[in-house]
Amino acid sequence: MNKHWLMVLIASMLEVVWVSGLKHASTWYEWLGTIIVIAICFTVFMRASKALPLGTVYAVFTGLGTAGAVIAEMLFFGEPFNLVKILLIALLVAGVVGLKSITKPKEAEA
Repeated sequence: MNKHWLMVLIASMLEVVWVSGLKHASTWYEWLGTIIVIAICFTVFMRASKALPLGTVYAVFTGLGTAGAVIAEMLFFGEPFNLVKILLIALLVAGVVGLKSITKPKEAEA
């Protein structure tokens, strides 16, 4: 995994944090933390997208973020476990891995 894909992975994990913050923040410092994480997340995402195809990066970013948010809700916030959700997340992650595996960095395309 090159550093740009690692940046997409980090941005996706940060997305899970700020999405959870949007739902669960209730004090000014929790909201401030959420806003700071949003800023860091999109900064990392924009840097990664400069070296990778934007459409693929966005699909991977949102796919991993969505999967992570669903799993975080189940693990940390009491969302009931649902086998169908897990299977659909697995399908989503398989699509993300497939997109990542067929995408070359911009410098490798030329």
